[in-house]
Amino acid sequence: MKKGHIHPISAAISRIQDIFTNLGFTFVDGPLVESEYYNFDALNVPRDHPARDMQDTFWIKGREETVLRTHTSNVQVRHMEEHTPPIRMVTAGRVFRNETTDATHEAQFYQVEAMYIDKEVSLAHLKGVLEHFFSEFYGRDITIRFRPGYFPFVEPGVEVDMLLRKKDGTKEWVEVLGAGMIHPNVLRAGGVDPEEYSGFALGGGLERLIMIGAEVDDVRYFHTGDLRFTHQFNV
Repeated sequence: MKKGHIHPISAAISRIQDIFTNLGFTFVDGPLVESEYYNFDALNVPRDHPARDMQDTFWIKGREETVLRTHTSNVQVRHMEEHTPPIRMVTAGRVFRNETTDATHEAQFYQVEAMYIDKEVSLAHLKGVLEHFFSEFYGRDITIRFRPGYFPFVEPGVEVDMLLRKKDGTKEWVEVLGAGMIHPNVLRAGGVDPEEYSGFALGGGLERLIMIGAEVDDVRYFHTGDLRFTHQFNV
């Protein structure tokens, strides 16, 4: 009897769960259909932010102020509301964007997100966790760098680049995800006192992480159901 094959996204989620669980993080989940409050307002996204527009967000017809979540960050505030610091949380799941599909964009894709809140958490903690995560995920030492970036729910925000060593021996910096220190407004929305606690959050596309490691050049391959693609991954 032929055995089934684990999809590379499912395998990556299991690997991420193992890595972060070993660091003391709890793996949690959240709703795909979300209120505007948890998807935008509680995350310090301004009312006039372009992400709220129809071209970026799927709004649920007949259900006022309800959307298909545009990121896994909706889990952040929900988890803060139910737990007290120290908080270590990681999540991975499907998100939705109302945009044209191409080799690097899909209307639905997966994100991974982690959050750590405690006293005196800093960007140094964020860098240490990221270096450990990438090294474990890719099975080799990984060099990363931070560049200034803007995300409404973090301040300061950073774009995280990885020094990629290609199979042909060349190297290049590749942007992999966004991160930063959780904005005080987001901490307050979750019931956490920003005067006493600080925290970091990191998040990015899961397919992108796999594409970088496997040198896949089209994100749409992950969602075609083509077994010829899936069976190429040794998981």
